[in-house]
Amino acid sequence: MILPKTLLPLAGSLLISGLFAAPAFAGDPPEVVVSIKPVHSLVAAIMQGVGTPDLIVEGAASPHTYALKPSNARALEGAKVVFWVGPGMEAFLEKPLSALGSNALVVELDKAPGITKLKFRQGGAFEADDDGDEPAATAGDTHDHGAFDTHLWLDPHNAKAMTAEITTTLVAADPANALTYEANQKALDDKLDALDSEIASTIAPVKNKPFIVFHDAYQYFERRYGVHVAGSITVSPESIPGAERVAEIHGKVADLGATCVFAEPQFEPKLVNVVIEGTSAKSGVLDPEAATLTQGPDLYFDLMRSIANSLKTCLS
Repeated sequence: MILPKTLLPLAGSLLISGLFAAPAFAGDPPEVVVSIKPVHSLVAAIMQGVGTPDLIVEGAASPHTYALKPSNARALEGAKVVFWVGPGMEAFLEKPLSALGSNALVVELDKAPGITKLKFRQGGAFEADDDGDEPAATAGDTHDHGAFDTHLWLDPHNAKAMTAEITTTLVAADPANALTYEANQKALDDKLDALDSEIASTIAPVKNKPFIVFHDAYQYFERRYGVHVAGSITVSPESIPGAERVAEIHGKVADLGATCVFAEPQFEPKLVNVVIEGTSAKSGVLDPEAATLTQGPDLYFDLMRSIANSLKTCLS
């Protein structure tokens, strides 16, 4: 069809404006690999609408006892970005990640700006001094591996610091999708703030009741919400506690009166039964590393609610 001369200028302007108004297609997102479920959940939430990150420690496996699989090694070799907490949590990744060289951007989230770190406590029963206002270590401090508790995500404020670092990294690695990453971070921060208020309300009726945990993984949750963890059966789940430790915790449970002792799904529950034998304590299960939860962007919220609800149910 031949347009009349009077319409040619208009057609030309429409063609030009149409070219400039055409959407810009973002390229393929980078291959992203994440170490553990709680961190993977945060990364997956930031990447929604762009791509899905790979997860190394899947299912009910624990990062404390994990052995790298060939499929994990292949994923790392093809990765452009790798997120992990750090060698204090995923020691099995330290050598494989160092072997990646410059092939991938490796982000150690325990060094994210704004992260609060707490020192590991010693001994099975936490005394008053351990629960006081001990100064926290902050991001940028120098630590030997294992000098601080690496279950950082159990405080939503730390989760927000992680999401900021995750977003900054992804924007730099994939600027074509920067607006999506940044919008997702804002939405996630709002959800984390709402979650923080929800958990505080859930915990409020029972926060002063003492309880025992399987291993000392809950300091960040404890400090954030004012709950009273009186001790742990073991400091590290890789180490089976001796008879002296078990006897110490058993005595602590008896001294506390009615309380709860919490197992974890990845580890042998028989020790919990030994600890509560002959006492009025009840047993429960806490899952700080989300072993029983389905991976994905909602997992972090399911994890935190699960801990809060388990505490409320057992301590009520």
